[in-house]
Amino acid sequence: MDWPFDPDGEQGSEGMRKFDMRIIADKVDEEEDFPMDRDEFVAEHGDDPIRINYKRVVPMREIFEYVEPEEFETMLDMHKAVGAAMRAGDFWEYHPEGSDPEKKPA
Repeated sequence: MDWPFDPDGEQGSEGMRKFDMRIIADKVDEEEDFPMDRDEFVAEHGDDPIRINYKRVVPMREIFEYVEPEEFETMLDMHKAVGAAMRAGDFWEYHPEGSDPEKKPA
């Protein structure tokens, strides 16, 4: 996919390889952006590249397809929703209890 900017560049991750939640959190201002409307946030940043790990980059909208709340009151609410979405969408390879705890523990 052609990204609107380099996922590892200054705009993508402040010139360093930063990953998933950190990059998403850097797109908001905790003081000014909350409460936040999920769909407006995705409309503005949905095509932005989010590096999941050293080899995988996805557009932010793919992660937010799994975010359930339509609005976040606080940054913490957003973090919880995005974390749950990343687990639900299987974006993270590591799961604290294993992706299938019955067969494959962490």
